[in-house]
Amino acid sequence: MACGTWCSSESDAALSRKHPRQTLQRPAARDGVAASSLTTPPGHWPSLLDFLGERFAHIGQDVWRQRLREGAVLNATGQPLTLDAPFAPNQRLFYYREVAAEPEPRESEVVLFQDAHLVVADKPHGMPVTPSGKYVRQTLLARLRARLNLPGLSPLHRIDLDTAGLVLFSVNPTERNAYQALFRERTVHKTYEAIARWEPTLPWPVRRASRLEVGAHFMQQAEVPGEVNAITTITPIEHAHGWARYRLEPLSGQRHQLRAHMAALDLPLLGDGIYPVLTPEGHSDPDKPLQLLAQSIAFDDPITGLPRQFTSQRRLLKLANISGIFGIQPA
Repeated sequence: MACGTWCSSESDAALSRKHPRQTLQRPAARDGVAASSLTTPPGHWPSLLDFLGERFAHIGQDVWRQRLREGAVLNATGQPLTLDAPFAPNQRLFYYREVAAEPEPRESEVVLFQDAHLVVADKPHGMPVTPSGKYVRQTLLARLRARLNLPGLSPLHRIDLDTAGLVLFSVNPTERNAYQALFRERTVHKTYEAIARWEPTLPWPVRRASRLEVGAHFMQQAEVPGEVNAITTITPIEHAHGWARYRLEPLSGQRHQLRAHMAALDLPLLGDGIYPVLTPEGHSDPDKPLQLLAQSIAFDDPITGLPRQFTSQRRLLKLANISGIFGIQPA
């Protein structure tokens, strides 16, 4: 199995069964970043460094040499491996991923709520929820783990890097499934706000129900024939100057569902770098962020039994300011 730079090839439980004499000890997170892991394959390399340099050629041997010097590569029991460590097949390794020149966020996250079970954060535009690509430490998850000293914190759902607003996290790994069941069983009520051009001819409110699958490009979703798997209710809140602010209520959780449904109505969201046309960067211009906000979320807490409702403190643009900031008029 090929393993990229951010993966765990097998669970700790599975490896414990395969290697009963090894006591697996997943290392603690560093700066909020959990250790990645891999299992070495059969074969022979002159040293562990040679294996890592070949396996991750896009990273380069110099980077792995530095990681070994800094104690950032560990064995199955959590002990740092040295620069002269030999290669051994079928060995569990842990390592800490780093990215050179990781982009800094323009704004910080806001913690709206925290108790012994749940953390609710208000994410800015341009901050990913979890590590991916060029983002590791400057992700919402890593920042919250470090800031709140909660190494077991895990996201219950995700929103896109370009989307601002609410994200929920489980504090205790043993309670995560109970919270995630709310999303699986669709007992969470989520509302979003978005800005797109105003279209007075549509029979508002619109209920868009379709099947979404990966489109011509892997970054895009497209509507295709087949059983419906995505439903969104779209309601205008206000309109002026050719633009409108919409309330979007997803009844399902498909990737890019809101963006794809609005684009399918010929109402692409303002600032969208993926729909209807994929930009070379594949994301929004930081100076002209995607006008999509995860605005509120409500549910009955499965652990405490209390009704929960949270609202983002963030705001999208005023309709009167759009043309001056984006330099465009609605089509």
